[in-house]
Amino acid sequence: MPGPRVFITGASSGIGGALARLYARQGATLGLAARRGDALAALAAELSGAGAAAVFTYPLDVADAGALQAAADDFMARAGTPDIVVANAGVSVGTLSECREDLAVIRRVLDINVYGMAATFSPFIPPMRQRGQGRLAGIASVAGIRGLPGAEAYSASKAAAIAYLESLRVELFASGVKVVTIAPGYIATPMTAHNPYPMPFMLPVDEAARRFARAIERGASYTVIPWQMGLVAKGLRLLPNWLYDRLFARAKRKPRVP
Repeated sequence: MPGPRVFITGASSGIGGALARLYARQGATLGLAARRGDALAALAAELSGAGAAAVFTYPLDVADAGALQAAADDFMARAGTPDIVVANAGVSVGTLSECREDLAVIRRVLDINVYGMAATFSPFIPPMRQRGQGRLAGIASVAGIRGLPGAEAYSASKAAAIAYLESLRVELFASGVKVVTIAPGYIATPMTAHNPYPMPFMLPVDEAARRFARAIERGASYTVIPWQMGLVAKGLRLLPNWLYDRLFARAKRKPRVP
């Protein structure tokens, strides 16, 4: 039985790379997109010898909808309509609206984390809908559940991603195309390596990828991984604003871009 056809953004490292390796072991045909072409080429060479049926690489920026459309067209011409599309590309950096120089960073974070997700899915929705099956998986974050201090752009982008994915899920209801929202807690990746604060329930990236893939397979509408962070997230949602503000006002911030 042939493996799945899977298209992944942000595939050159971290969660995207771990998912690519996992699906390669299933004999998948992979379309891998990321900004770093050299890292993509190295990963493709690795996966070609690790069980992948075929690997197609697309060095691009997910904020470039035209480049994503061209990549999607090429992948579908070579491999057919994908079974799974994972919008994983994202950036996490501290920002402060009071600092004028951070405004460009805020726009960039929103472009990648929100617009890039829509641009990733857009080319694949019509053929998936026509076929009547498929999975669109968006990687959000528990950081989108409540606004974190010093992370205006990141928290806002992930809150927007959660709402966007919910809207898309309802739009595609009964089409056969499942929209999966995954809100990770802390995963051991380069993105979390420089966080200057405790990161409870952190998962190794390979274990996280296994859990993500299971959620995608079952078509979970919304899941927090690991589940312990789901309990934390529910607790934070229930806190009244006066208490949340008092508890988090002095929390350590994610480093800003130098």
